Amino acid sequence: MKTIVWFGIVLCSLCAAGEVFVGKLGEKVILKCGIASSKVYVEWHHGPDMIFNKPKSGMKRRGSSAIVSRSMDYRETNLQISRLKEEDAGKFTCIVDRKSQEHTLLVVSVSADPPGELQVGATASLLCGVRGHDSAAQQWKSPKGIKHPEHTLHLESVSPSDAGTWECVFSHEGVEYKESLVIKVKEPEAAAPTQKPPKSTPIHGSVPQYPPGVSQSPSVTSLLLGLRWWVWVAVGVGFLVVFLLVVLVIVLCKRIKRRKRRYLKMKMGRLPLQPKQFCQCARPAAAEKPRQGRRREKPKAPPPVAAANVET
Repeated sequence: MKTIVWFGIVLCSLCAAGEVFVGKLGEKVILKCGIASSKVYVEWHHGPDMIFNKPKSGMKRRGSSAIVSRSMDYRETNLQISRLKEEDAGKFTCIVDRKSQEHTLLVVSVSADPPGELQVGATASLLCGVRGHDSAAQQWKSPKGIKHPEHTLHLESVSPSDAGTWECVFSHEGVEYKESLVIKVKEPEAAAPTQKPPKSTPIHGSVPQYPPGVSQSPSVTSLLLGLRWWVWVAVGVGFLVVFLLVVLVIVLCKRIKRRKRRYLKMKMGRLPLQPKQFCQCARPAAAEKPRQGRRREKPKAPPPVAAANVET
């Protein structure tokens, strides 16, 4: 009977055990709640500090810790944390519909000092740091598979064989985790070639010396190809300026001719019209027409001449 009870307790503890999430310093990580429910109420805690709680109907509340500004809900019950910091490591609690689940976040940082490509023969250090667990079982694994049981590995003399992918291996609660770091080794530069002696400048009036196989009279093409790039640019700009000036002169001449023609047309339109010469015939002038609006006067009667003669 006791065996059955202990088996039930262990089984319940395994069901309630949360997951372990590993995130790299400066990157983002998603913590999965792992509780299947109707998603009526969701709440996340980082240790004793609340990150947020989100009821199905109502306003979402956020906490006041430093991790809150870099956290957000992801697919309703999950939690996404961006730009991971070392202080983000630790215990996280997810509460969904009065059911809680505790998870662990480990923050890993791997780096090389000095950063970037390593020089052959120089000294370097490989750093591996894990925050969020108490054990210090960290070790480095070389590209050749050789294990170095230390979290800080010092390379006294870097060689080309050190180039490749190094792995920082650590364990938490019996589970092994690892984080990779790519190391690049720069080969030593070849020695600089010896400088050639400066060419002697020919004296005025002397004949320049040419190497054997080279014509002593260089062609025009070889002289032009020997010019520097800025000389070609200057020549091209000069041709472009000359072309633009020619186009400008042609346009101005056309405009001056057009204005001259317009001025002549205006001047011809302003001249007074000369009277036309018509032929004149010698004939009497026509009588004036009576003016309208006036009545014609009747002619006066002649004096009575016959009556005066009878009386005499």
